[in-house]
Amino acid sequence: MDATLSILRAADPSLSFHHVTVGLKAYESGLMAGIGDDTWKAIDAHKIILKGPITTPQGGGYKSVNVTLRKTLGLYANLRPCVSYHPYVTALHPTMDVVIV
Repeated sequence: MDATLSILRAADPSLSFHHVTVGLKAYESGLMAGIGDDTWKAIDAHKIILKGPITTPQGGGYKSVNVTLRKTLGLYANLRPCVSYHPYVTALHPTMDVVIV
């Protein structure tokens, strides 16, 4: 996440970010869903999320924040970019980059 934020700040220094607690730190603070009401309010207010990897503890009845976010916000697509590294890696179509949805 730090690298992504660094790039975004370099691209547009006027951007501002509101950090919220989800995942492991939220679980450790007693939130069994891994996400609190204040975070939902921030998502609703800002209408955008820049999400990094989220850890869900194994066992103990914890809910996955990733699943909760997807279901609550109706997010059912993943984007997987595939980039050609030609000429370093031999490729059948060296000039074609693909995004799989």
